Amino acid sequence: MDESDGIPPFQSVRVFEAAARTGSFARAADELGVSAGAVSQHIRILEEFAGQPLFRRLGRGVELTEAGKAAYPRASAAMAEMLHAGRAMRAKLRSRRVAISAAPSFASKWLVPRLSGFQDAYPDFEVRLFADTQLVEFAGSDVDFAIRYGPGGYEGLHYERLMSESVAVVCSPRLLNGAASVAAADLVSLPLIHEDGPERDPSCPTWSQWFAARGLRREDVDRGLRFNQSALAIEAAVAGKGLVLAKRQLAARDIDNGNLFAPLADPDAPLGFAYWLVWPRGRRFEAAQSAFLEWLRGETGAADAQLGEGI
Repeated sequence: MDESDGIPPFQSVRVFEAAARTGSFARAADELGVSAGAVSQHIRILEEFAGQPLFRRLGRGVELTEAGKAAYPRASAAMAEMLHAGRAMRAKLRSRRVAISAAPSFASKWLVPRLSGFQDAYPDFEVRLFADTQLVEFAGSDVDFAIRYGPGGYEGLHYERLMSESVAVVCSPRLLNGAASVAAADLVSLPLIHEDGPERDPSCPTWSQWFAARGLRREDVDRGLRFNQSALAIEAAVAGKGLVLAKRQLAARDIDNGNLFAPLADPDAPLGFAYWLVWPRGRRFEAAQSAFLEWLRGETGAADAQLGEGI
């Protein structure tokens, strides 16, 4: 018997690992950039190789059979070793490049405007920024760090709190005809902007909750523009389309340059979520990653201190 007969097809093992880890052929297809049909074909090839089913097909996902459960830890370890091998091959390249994943709103409103500071300090280092609402699968990507907005406690990862967040009512100065400040009751007739999306913090009040907490009644409180990203809601406010309950860290640049202002004397409301930097445990950093980590800590530390002074 040829020794190669005992070696399963590598690409099929890669697909198997992704499907087992995500519990879904569709999610595995998205992660690997192939069609769902291709995933099914690779699993079929592997099950023919194994001589038995590796998955049980469920309504909206899949689960491993006993044979699949026995194979998965070794397949996962094999993929991790391949990733380590690739990193070793590109160690020199990685020493000059850092890859970051962040939610689109944080990337566009907070991180991108500050990146020139890092590039000025480290002109020989290359930055790659991936803006995505999906959680990073570090085992199958070259991403070094992910910046997440949430409650913390990310299982299997090293996580470090970067900075807090609060919510404030903000709008364009044009919306209030240049008035320096107003009372909450003065906002009852003004147009509202709503944020509905995956970045939403459950501790962040809706407009209905905000008005009710102040004993104000507004019949059309659910009307107005709606966006699935914080950055879009803030941009609509900059354009004078209405009031928005904005995350202060994301709106800070527009407030500082006068595009937005907070018309109420009320202090910001602290939120339960925070910004976290996460990376795989045991990850070895090269020069670029170490420099970015030091720079980011400095930037977020300053922003967090400024937020604390403003609440």
